[in-house]
Amino acid sequence: MPFHLLAFLLAAGVVLWMTPLVRYWGLQGGQVDVPNERKIHQQPIVRIGGVSIFAGYLVALLVVWWAGGFVDAAGNPLKATADAQIWATTLGGLGFFLIGLADDLFSLSPGVRLVMQMVLAGLVWAAGVRIDFITIPGLGLVSLGILSLPLTLIWLVGMTNAINMVDGVDGLAAGVSGIAAVVLLIVSQFMGQPAAALVAAALAGACLGFLRYNFNPAQIFMGDGGAYFMGFTLAAIGTIGMVKRVTTAAVILPYIILAVPLLDMTLVVIDRLRRGKSPFFPDKRHLHHRLLQAGLSQRGTVAVIYTLTLWAGSVALVLARFPGAPVYAAIATLLLGFVGWGVWQRIMRRSS
Repeated sequence: MPFHLLAFLLAAGVVLWMTPLVRYWGLQGGQVDVPNERKIHQQPIVRIGGVSIFAGYLVALLVVWWAGGFVDAAGNPLKATADAQIWATTLGGLGFFLIGLADDLFSLSPGVRLVMQMVLAGLVWAAGVRIDFITIPGLGLVSLGILSLPLTLIWLVGMTNAINMVDGVDGLAAGVSGIAAVVLLIVSQFMGQPAAALVAAALAGACLGFLRYNFNPAQIFMGDGGAYFMGFTLAAIGTIGMVKRVTTAAVILPYIILAVPLLDMTLVVIDRLRRGKSPFFPDKRHLHHRLLQAGLSQRGTVAVIYTLTLWAGSVALVLARFPGAPVYAAIATLLLGFVGWGVWQRIMRRSS
């Protein structure tokens, strides 16, 4: 665990130090997000904060690797490193970050971004980051065979875009990703996947460190570069840390931990298709938009979705049979009920 703490603190420290520099570069280069009718912010804000997020993550992993954190006492690679899955995850994260950064700088079309994401996810699948099993009620674990490739691509690319879609309120995507990464860290370590847990620790540190500058009122945005990197890396950690284990609970855990952004994206895409719109058509039908329309502030909206993410994580801990998990789940449920009651009261006052 000392290496996990080192990864977390290094990533957070680098992000805290580097983000003001990235903000300065963005202001000098004009890399800002300009307000429009869909945006909440009222003035241009630098949108390349993903540079510092990825830098913090990468520095943390490289230092831990150099210090021997990815080998055991006998010098043997930890689980999930022997077949280069950790480096496939890291290089894949770099690729998704660069796709998003290119969009931040040059405004790529949705179709071009999607094709690039699918190709890159296919390469990551070929390197061993893949879903080999699914759980079917009544049948248990079922081997996917040739369906492994399309379902892995849907998972990796879908999660990438799910995190990008929730990045609509100050601090939301970074906080949700940070919470999910901490839960992935705990569950991966508990299930005997310390290498995947190290990657999750570095990601958690980078996300939560970025909140120092991204929480409302935000001084900088992560942009598509940061959101794509975080979404892909969360999906990859879930794959190498849990889905690789041949147990029903392990296979479904990543989907529960990341349920909030996944459900938000799924419902919005279905609604767009139902209305005859493109899945990429921008609108204000995400959960954070609806909470804002109900009268919540940005911070209130973020608090609600943070709580939902914490609750989903507590459910995952129960399914993983983590010690004390029922107590954590009960506390998270009470917190969710309290927050939900507060939201209901706000809505009722607004409508009266």
